[in-house]
Amino acid sequence: METWLARANGDGTIRRKQLSHRQSARGLTRRWLAVPVLAAALFVSSCTRPADPLPFVAIEQTISPEPARVGPAAINLKLADASGKLVAGAKVAIEADMSHAGMSPVFAEAEESEPGRYQAHMEFPMAGDWVVPLHITLPDGKKLERQFDMKGVRPN
Repeated sequence: METWLARANGDGTIRRKQLSHRQSARGLTRRWLAVPVLAAALFVSSCTRPADPLPFVAIEQTISPEPARVGPAAINLKLADASGKLVAGAKVAIEADMSHAGMSPVFAEAEESEPGRYQAHMEFPMAGDWVVPLHITLPDGKKLERQFDMKGVRPN
């Protein structure tokens, strides 16, 4: 069996090159290998369970002193569900990072001061803009990630 590869050059002439048996067999093998790989990919993607939607949690935050200054600060959080009911029993880890590279992050754990209300004490070592990610674990074990910006922490 002869296999030919046809290629057009710029002047519209078609040049033909005969492929060897080995080159022809390699192309056929690649096509046959592609079929089970595609079938496996379809099977795996159809067997995965869709992720549970994350619950809606509204978060209100305040910081004291306002505006924030270099040194100690208290971050107060209020967590509520979609119906406005306060979310009690959550674990809230707070991380504060400067918006520019080169500064180590600051960490704190928020304590529940009353049902649905959490407070953390942090120390801001430098003036500037900060990004504050919140790592929240709800009472049912679901995890949420939220963040807010603190612009302009002032020098002391």
